Amino acid sequence: MENFSYTETQDKFRNEILNGLKENPKHLLSKYFYDKKGDLLFQQIMNMPEYYLTDCELEIFTEKTADLANAINAFDEPFDLIELGAGDATKSSFLLDFLIKQNADFTYMPIDISGNIIEVLEDRLALKIPDLHITGLNGEYFEMLDKVNEISSKRKVILFLGSNIGNMEIEEAYHFCSELRQKLNPGDILLIGFDLKKNPHTILQAYNDKTGITAAFNLNLLTRINEGLNADFDVNKFKHYQTYDPLTGACRSYLISLKDQMVTIENEKIQFKENEAVYMEISQKYSLDEINLMAVKNGFEPLREISDSKKWFIDAIWEVV
Repeated sequence: MENFSYTETQDKFRNEILNGLKENPKHLLSKYFYDKKGDLLFQQIMNMPEYYLTDCELEIFTEKTADLANAINAFDEPFDLIELGAGDATKSSFLLDFLIKQNADFTYMPIDISGNIIEVLEDRLALKIPDLHITGLNGEYFEMLDKVNEISSKRKVILFLGSNIGNMEIEEAYHFCSELRQKLNPGDILLIGFDLKKNPHTILQAYNDKTGITAAFNLNLLTRINEGLNADFDVNKFKHYQTYDPLTGACRSYLISLKDQMVTIENEKIQFKENEAVYMEISQKYSLDEINLMAVKNGFEPLREISDSKKWFIDAIWEVV
């Protein structure tokens, strides 16, 4: 087991937080949600009954595992199975176990920005799937893909699950797919999860739960800034706010300042006006036509889509051309 270490620098964290809060409108980067407490809160979100995404994709990985394996050409030749934003690998572990039992020749390479998650994942999978060859990579996706290409020339199969592509603006998602294409070779496969447009009430409830777990997840970033940058946010003076636009498919979260207030971050003072919004995250929803267009425009050929029984979510399989 190898673990390539990545240390998120204090300077980068400080600069990106301060730059976002000095812009108009203010915004924070959702990648910083995931510290140790944030990881735990997100696990709770995925277990909420309203948060349908987890159950939908889990159904695909538990009930259509053979379809997934065949779609990624898992038995043709040795390959590297690279998961971007692996988390706890709850879903992908079903595919990993299936591939091991079918004697597929592959190395699993989970990539995650959370070093804590990578350590926990390696320990967990070593017990759960002892025959699995695993190389954990802690850092930013494309930096770690460069590392993968340095250490292995095998065919690549990329997993990008959980509608992580939905955490990008559409233009950003196109840029991401284009950049990802540049890291891959013809014949490589991308398996990518998309949340589909559906009843707006179903979507909004998934991101605005009555128990307040999603709100706590967003507010935890303020606590992380307090602890990491010697800031003095009062989280009780901010409130989570969620929107969904059924025409564009954009589901956006904000933190709203409940009063005029001044927050100190290290030696900087940031003013918040009453009712001012801080943009936190997007969860973009797509139609099938929009998904296929994204593939073609970025150098991929759509091979097939595997959906849950409700047809609320798909894992699209694209081949690099």
